[in-house]
Amino acid sequence: MEFADILEQTIALLQHQGRISYGALKRRFALDDAYLDDLKIELIEAQQLARDENGRILVWVGQSASAPPPVLEPALSPAPPMPQGALPHGDLHTPDAERRQLTVLFCDLVDSTVLASQLDPEDLRDVIRAYQAACATVIEPLEGHIAQYLGDGLLVYFGYPQAHEDDAQRAVRAGLGMVVAVQALNT
Repeated sequence: MEFADILEQTIALLQHQGRISYGALKRRFALDDAYLDDLKIELIEAQQLARDENGRILVWVGQSASAPPPVLEPALSPAPPMPQGALPHGDLHTPDAERRQLTVLFCDLVDSTVLASQLDPEDLRDVIRAYQAACATVIEPLEGHIAQYLGDGLLVYFGYPQAHEDDAQRAVRAGLGMVVAVQALNT
């Protein structure tokens, strides 16, 4: 994968997630330390889209691609004083946090350490990418959200960003579908 492709995918990840660890970037894109340093320089110093946090985390500081600016309606008349801590009726302030039910699915390759010792790194990368692509094709129609690729694992949310009454069942169907999809890769 070319540097520009990795940079583009990292920017998309940061826009979506807000932050990502350097370790996760190294695993996801199979980066060495020098390549990761080049990526950090490009994002932090050259494009000024991110900042370093404690030497371990890359944090997005650019504008969000998916969040439009809030539209505020002008006030027609002065509002009466409100009690301390109360929000006015119709306030357009969006909360920083939201309570929702999630079903979380985590999957990874069994014996991937053994597999890694048997395969050339490029071949292992191809196997893991094929595995991740097969899993994604099962997850997406069920409206699961792949939150992170963690080496040979996937962390998937059902109920985010869109909630459904049957998110738990969707997660189970996704897990069963991934087993079938990965078995098809073995042939």
